[in-house]
Amino acid sequence: MTRTAGVVAVQGDVSEHAGAIERTAAAAGESVEVREVREAGVVPDCDLLVLPGGESTTISRLLAREGIDEEISAHVAAGKPVLATCAGLIVASADARDDRVATLDVLDAAVERNAFGRQKDSFEAPLSVEGLDEPFPAVFIRAPAIAEVGDDVEVLASVEGRPVAVRDGPVVGLSFHPELVPDDRLHRLALFEAPAATPETDATTTR
Repeated sequence: MTRTAGVVAVQGDVSEHAGAIERTAAAAGESVEVREVREAGVVPDCDLLVLPGGESTTISRLLAREGIDEEISAHVAAGKPVLATCAGLIVASADARDDRVATLDVLDAAVERNAFGRQKDSFEAPLSVEGLDEPFPAVFIRAPAIAEVGDDVEVLASVEGRPVAVRDGPVVGLSFHPELVPDDRLHRLALFEAPAATPETDATTTR
């Protein structure tokens, strides 16, 4: 059976995430079709979803304008996996601590934008991640940090005591850019090794 993977394509590293999904699926012996999400009507057909980085205020505005925001909420309510990276993490969160960002509230966390500095402060670091045997080469670019998490959120990795990778049910949020390195373990962990779906009673209800 071929699984359908959606990559929200209003901004961000769309082709890089698509490539990582295809490599991960091939390594797992699975068949996958990657579709770019630029308008409403695509997400409901997706089995898994990636929300890439970019500029969080712009992403949130475009998702709302196109009606994609409600479809992502329904996707999560149905227990389907989502990987949200960098600005995607901010948009997925419950609280961006910035009124300009209309968050999706599918990840029970509060996020600080640019917590590790601006573009010039970008860095790469080996990161110990729960579920991975070896450190992951994490690339941080204008990266957010997770300031608070809900009781049911699992912290997968931290930098300087601040969470940078978390899981909330079917949603994995990362402060960094896993698509920029050839290591696809986090795409596998988030999308292909996600816990069994536990949809809400009414999958059309947003969180």
